Amino acid sequence: MTTVINTVGTTAAERQAPKSAAGRVREKAKGTGGLYQPRVPIYPKLVHGRWRRIKWALLILTLTIYYVTPWIRWERPGALPDQAVLVDFFGRRFYFFGIQLWPQEVHFITGLLVIAALALFLVTALFGRLWCGYACPQTVWTDLYIYIERMFEGDRNARMRLAAAPWSFDKLWRKGGKHLVWLGVAFGTGGAWIFYFRDAPTLLPEFWTGQAPLASYVSCALLTATTYIFAGHMREQVCTYMCPWPRIQGAMLDNHSLQVTYRRDRGETRGPHKKGQSWEGRGDCIDCSACVVACPMGIDIRNGAQLECINCGLCIDACDEIMDRVGRPRDLIAYDTDAAVAARAAGQAPVYKLLRPRTIYYAVALVAVSALVGWGLLTRATMDLHVLRDRSPTFVRLHDGAVRNGYTLKVANRTFEPVTVEVGFRGVEGARLRSPGEASGGPVRATIPANEVRAVRVFVTADPVEGAPESIPAVFAIRSTAGSATARTTYFTGSESLR
Repeated sequence: MTTVINTVGTTAAERQAPKSAAGRVREKAKGTGGLYQPRVPIYPKLVHGRWRRIKWALLILTLTIYYVTPWIRWERPGALPDQAVLVDFFGRRFYFFGIQLWPQEVHFITGLLVIAALALFLVTALFGRLWCGYACPQTVWTDLYIYIERMFEGDRNARMRLAAAPWSFDKLWRKGGKHLVWLGVAFGTGGAWIFYFRDAPTLLPEFWTGQAPLASYVSCALLTATTYIFAGHMREQVCTYMCPWPRIQGAMLDNHSLQVTYRRDRGETRGPHKKGQSWEGRGDCIDCSACVVACPMGIDIRNGAQLECINCGLCIDACDEIMDRVGRPRDLIAYDTDAAVAARAAGQAPVYKLLRPRTIYYAVALVAVSALVGWGLLTRATMDLHVLRDRSPTFVRLHDGAVRNGYTLKVANRTFEPVTVEVGFRGVEGARLRSPGEASGGPVRATIPANEVRAVRVFVTADPVEGAPESIPAVFAIRSTAGSATARTTYFTGSESLR
């Protein structure tokens, strides 16, 4: 195992020069030594442009979905919950609008997770870490926290000056106000989460009056703490050190994956540029570091693809703004491929290959699994039947010599309406079916409430047959008045001992 220690080198001139606010912040963060360097705070500069607007739009969209979804109503009959999306642990159901899943249907949840994973693999192979840069909860809430930080402390330079300044009333109220709003957002995040597991309009007054389940308070507290710590204090460290995806995604990328890329063929040789100077013999990069100060991960994209890069595109907006100022074409930093950059450097036309073996494989697998899950949901049975045969005793011999077996039928009604079912039995010649307390010969019927499992007790009686095996395969079948039917195999025992 290799331990990487980050060090910051300084020249003699830098050590002798008066320290700026940024320098004092870095000096304070570096500490006095030790094996591990403390986190150096990153103060990303606000930029404006296409990718920043897309990030704002997705931030608003994803947060709206998260906070609003528990309050969407979906009418269901009887006493069933009318919350559109609900993970009901007490009722052991998962509701998603018109779909309901039972505990034994966990394979559908597994299928949805596989679909999400394959979609992530495909998007990564095509466009790099778009999920990380635009839709990951850590990115979304960190963006929101940075926005709140700017509201109280200003943009990059103002925040750095405030961090380096001695404590005063101005610094106290700005820092204190920021953290109070952060805690409020974190609490709202944890509060919204618990509404996914219990009816929101019911839980809200219960929560504030102390009548909610203990799990609600614990879950809210845990998510409040993690949101406040991860988005407010750890930020890029979560992506770099805690999340496994940066290490995994390297297996999905190749030279034809679109990523945020510094076009070295156009940018080098870089260096300062003054107005009126010729651009002959040099690159378009004026080494202004605008891309660095805009990066929420604190990296320099000009150093090439890096594990920390989340492909958020903010460095593109920052660089485009500088290119506009100096009168050079945009997209010095852009979504591009390593193969295209290499081709242009060699004087060749770039070729973009979206269809590659890995993308085809991911796409085919995604379509196949999606089709399989969709087919399963469309054709899933509205009724289910499980047969439990009595074990003690396994059979009863009646006074007339007949053999009786007892069974408990677990009939599940997966619809939102009560159904009446008729029970049938076949496989044993002359078998007579009845419910306890009823005469044999008539049909056995039972009404199953909506979205419930009902136990139906039945007896099967048959005369002994010479030479019959000890256990005879048989089938229980149920049919509802609506026409749905299902069947399960079982055994009828006791014939051999009565020969």
